[in-house]
Amino acid sequence: MADRDALLARYRELVDRELPAAAAREHWVIRHGHCFGRVLLDDAVGGRWYDALDRRRGAAYRQLDDDRLAHAVAQGERMLAEGAALVRDLDARSLVWRGKAPEAPTTV
Repeated sequence: MADRDALLARYRELVDRELPAAAAREHWVIRHGHCFGRVLLDDAVGGRWYDALDRRRGAAYRQLDDDRLAHAVAQGERMLAEGAALVRDLDARSLVWRGKAPEAPTTV
């Protein structure tokens, strides 16, 4: 259980603080914690997270099994390490699963 607790805490740290801070510094296509949560959850379940998890049962990330939670955290760590290109790719895939067109990259 300690490993799961550590993964849950790391997920929150990534989504709430580290990824948005990196996004603001590096001008990523997404910047808000809830957007990073969407992307990581969608990637972990291979589609729209709300098709795989129950919105009424509380925080979606807590409903992930251990393997999917570890995957979400690993992808968040990859985003920090690899930056804008990976964020753009994962966001685009999430948006396609939702029937939306990804945003065009901006130049700064």
